[in-house]
Amino acid sequence: MTPEAAFFAIIVIALIIDGILFVFFGEKTVRKLRRNPATKDALGIEFVSGWDILNVALALTTPRRILHKIKESPLKAFRSDADLLYLYTTRFDRILARLLYSSLIITVLALFTLMFLDKLGVFK
Repeated sequence: MTPEAAFFAIIVIALIIDGILFVFFGEKTVRKLRRNPATKDALGIEFVSGWDILNVALALTTPRRILHKIKESPLKAFRSDADLLYLYTTRFDRILARLLYSSLIITVLALFTLMFLDKLGVFK
């Protein structure tokens, strides 16, 4: 097995794990937030199905100092209200959100790194 194929296989396995985490977080946390009348409208704008899951994960992952700057910007309607979400989520929900979002970021960066190295001809 070539190093490129091994790296790609690891990325595919990580993507499968990310998909499982995405569905679990959506079913466990975001579904609970959608049913709650206080948080139903605080999940941000959903461009495509499932986008609110990423909005909630990002809101629970981003440091509060950055979130307060975002809250003052004109684009605040696109984001979830993190202060409200913190009131209605448990510690497990926040850990799951951080795990999901960090694994997605790492997997996507690894995929882009693989594409960049392949474009440079490192694997030839």
